[in-house]
Amino acid sequence: MKVLLVEDDLMIGENIQIALEGEGVSAEWVRGGADAEAALAAGSYDAMLLDLGLPQKDGIDVLRGLRARKNNLPVLVLTARDTVAQRVLGLNSGADDYMLKPFDLEELLARLHALVRRARGGVEALYRKGDVTVNCETRQVLADGKQVLLSSREWSILDALVARPGAILSRAQLEERLYGWSADVESNAVEVYIHGLRKKLGSQFIVNVRGLGYMVEKT
Repeated sequence: MKVLLVEDDLMIGENIQIALEGEGVSAEWVRGGADAEAALAAGSYDAMLLDLGLPQKDGIDVLRGLRARKNNLPVLVLTARDTVAQRVLGLNSGADDYMLKPFDLEELLARLHALVRRARGGVEALYRKGDVTVNCETRQVLADGKQVLLSSREWSILDALVARPGAILSRAQLEERLYGWSADVESNAVEVYIHGLRKKLGSQFIVNVRGLGYMVEKT
């Protein structure tokens, strides 16, 4: 999963980014409304965590612009604006969910995953192939009944693939999942993590479609 985090508070932003990446979520963090719009124009995301009180451009304006462009990206608003009127404004402007600061990071992660699952159109929480089971909700992977430990970046690639069985994801798409649109990427990064996943899950678990990218098969 790849998330755009829009938060101008340094401490809050760092804590959220650490929590997300600890769960295997690739988090692209920007601190202003105009920066958020530039990131949305340049990259693709599974969800956005959006603060409302932003420099450059208010979060409500960013949200309204997103919806005006017919972009249905799931948006979880994070804000200190705690009046009923402000919450109603955020939801009416297109937010999918709303959390008041301060909030619990575990609840934030749970709500984020729920939004993404819903946006994926009821994607099955479990993906099974042979003796491998991937639970997208708990982020648990079993092979022959035994738990498989994955690094956060291995999980980012696996999560992207099992979310769309049968779909081919290019190397560039997987690089974006790993590092975001603005980061420098080592030339063989995707191949390294794919190799690691194949060692743990079986050499045939991830299919290499020559010249196009990688996929997991429909089950």
